[in-house]
Amino acid sequence: MTARTTPHPADRPATISDWLEGARPHTWANAFAPVIAGVGAAAHHSDILWGRAALALIVAWALIVGVNYANDYSDGIRGTDDDRSGPQRLTGSGLVPPKTVKTAAFAAFGVAGIVGLALALLSAWWLVLVGVACIAGAWFYTGGDNPYGYRGLGEVAVFVFFGLVAVLGTEFSQSGRISWPGVTAAIAVGAISASVNLANNLRDIPSDTEAGKVTLAVRLGDANTRKAWVALAAMPLIASVVLAFATPWALAGLVAAPLIYVASRPVTGNAKGPDLIPVLGMAGRAMLLWAVVTALALALG
Repeated sequence: MTARTTPHPADRPATISDWLEGARPHTWANAFAPVIAGVGAAAHHSDILWGRAALALIVAWALIVGVNYANDYSDGIRGTDDDRSGPQRLTGSGLVPPKTVKTAAFAAFGVAGIVGLALALLSAWWLVLVGVACIAGAWFYTGGDNPYGYRGLGEVAVFVFFGLVAVLGTEFSQSGRISWPGVTAAIAVGAISASVNLANNLRDIPSDTEAGKVTLAVRLGDANTRKAWVALAAMPLIASVVLAFATPWALAGLVAAPLIYVASRPVTGNAKGPDLIPVLGMAGRAMLLWAVVTALALALG
């Protein structure tokens, strides 16, 4: 897919608020939740190492900010954001020159790399390789000549990197091992995190189809995407029942059910375009609530 002409500059300079919106705070739960769940899984069988937990949190946050700016840049120069129903983008709107947005993305990746190196030195050297894979995955989601996000693999990457890798990597950096509760939590967080991405792509099916961006939602079609979303979003509730075999306290994770239900209403009710935007924030809050409550449950257990 070739780049289009650079977007025309906007009639005003970008503000701090614009940059914050470009970092997409509603997606930050996707970074925080897996680290919290990973710390909780480790606390089920070892002591919590708060310093390492803080480093893991910074790495995850920097990665998601980086991937959001990278996505903004790559979609903007391709023209994918020319006709979209979501929040304003920095590149596509012309508020910020593309090179500046790209620099911001790599600055965030740099923070993730430096802090990740410190975490690896404290736990296991091979985590450096995992970090390199995460940064590469973040950039090539929509960057490069053949972005995998344009081939229907975005949700798979979210499940792997912000589910399996983030949760289990955090657990290992804490305790030096991986447990079955950790794997269960990783699957749950990865699934609902992928549902956030899927809801975003469900909203953008018309514009993505026109721009040639073949997301999973475009491949599945509207109806099947909605069914897949429900299956992914319900995974934490199933995980709570499974984790009850580790400790009955884990059933407290079902407290996230009302938020997941509210998030599902626009999806199951066939909402379109901007009406699907609240799904992202509500699913993110449900994921974060589930991670916090489950982490506490595992620690108590």
